[in-house]
Amino acid sequence: MAQPIELQPQAITVQELAAINSRQVPERYIREGVGALDASFPVLDVPTIDLQLLASSSSTSGDELDKLRSALSSYGCIQAINHGITSAFLDKLREVARQFFALPSEEKKKYSREIGSIEGYGNDMILSEDQILDWTDRLYLILRPEDKQTLKFWPENPESFRGILNDYSTKLHVILEVLLKAMARSLNLEENQFLQQYGDQATMQARFNFYPICPRPDQVLGVKPHADGSVITMLLQDKEVEGLQVLKDDQWFNVPIIPQALLINVGDQAEIMSNGIFKSPVHRVVTNSERERITVAVFCIPHPDQEIQPVEELINETHPRLYKKVKDYVSLYFQYYQQGRRPMEAALI
Repeated sequence: MAQPIELQPQAITVQELAAINSRQVPERYIREGVGALDASFPVLDVPTIDLQLLASSSSTSGDELDKLRSALSSYGCIQAINHGITSAFLDKLREVARQFFALPSEEKKKYSREIGSIEGYGNDMILSEDQILDWTDRLYLILRPEDKQTLKFWPENPESFRGILNDYSTKLHVILEVLLKAMARSLNLEENQFLQQYGDQATMQARFNFYPICPRPDQVLGVKPHADGSVITMLLQDKEVEGLQVLKDDQWFNVPIIPQALLINVGDQAEIMSNGIFKSPVHRVVTNSERERITVAVFCIPHPDQEIQPVEELINETHPRLYKKVKDYVSLYFQYYQQGRRPMEAALI
């Protein structure tokens, strides 16, 4: 598939659109056949996993490993508690995110992304004239490796933003290692199997998401249905406003908020490495006619040159190899994503 060329991005942000006209939504955001998003959806009982237990060698850690395997095979996601990050710190992160999106437009636009790149402040990358857009503004930043950080996109206002975000990336790196080792142990593999494929040149990317109030939640999505192209995604939810939905058994479920938990899901590349045992969940974000919503997602992604493939020990006569070797999965991912397709199609044997 040829590298797509981005068309001229939207001149106006979704936040500005919402402020200008609180009753109408431009046609480019309207989705046919979405249905009544403000209807009552069932709640997904996402398993809660204690990361301290996963990291320990106590007898109870075995039960937690079984819970982890079951959760990632059935739901593809967990609510992670006892992750080592204090409630006060998570609240600080939420607050600097809120302060950034509350800045005047001209201040935020100092950090605008460039055409053809996701990094910086802006909204959907536009690849075709008929593309339906998401009702969200984003600030995308590379956290790791530190020498790949593009500081011109890192807000200097609020002043504490950069320091808090750097601290957060350090804390998440510890969690990621615990999680990848536990995922391997839950499948009776040597604990470094997934870590080795993930690689030491992997990137960690943060996406701050702002979902303005939307007058037509029955026709407009905050984020279109997709599964993540990462190995692992860690989401700090809004403390009060729900909006994330996961597709399970062909039905959409609301994901509840546990304010001090991190919602962690496996991405496509973890599904490939586990030979399909762990499921990368399809999810979307619905809009809200009364309240805005802010979340922070962090994507853990192997280096583009790193080969990702099913672990050999997970391939046998009962479970044949499902996926090819892949490299630079994320560039493939964005091309498929904007077309509303799953890039896993290209990875299947």
